[in-house]
Amino acid sequence: MGDKGGMDKMKGKAKQKAGKAMGDERMKSEGRTDETKGKAKGAMGNAKENIQGMKDSLKGKSHS
Repeated sequence: MGDKGGMDKMKGKAKQKAGKAMGDERMKSEGRTDETKGKAKGAMGNAKENIQGMKDSLKGKSHS
């Protein structure tokens, strides 16, 4: 997972599996939180890249 937040998503999934295996509801909940945080970071990273791409496109246009 090369996207921003990928580590949080992986960590969250691992915590959820471990929590399920041990019957630990708190760990499962923490895992869901970490996974959601990772998804949000990924979305923010993608949005920033899209904005930068639009800025770069606008710079390349001539004002005739």
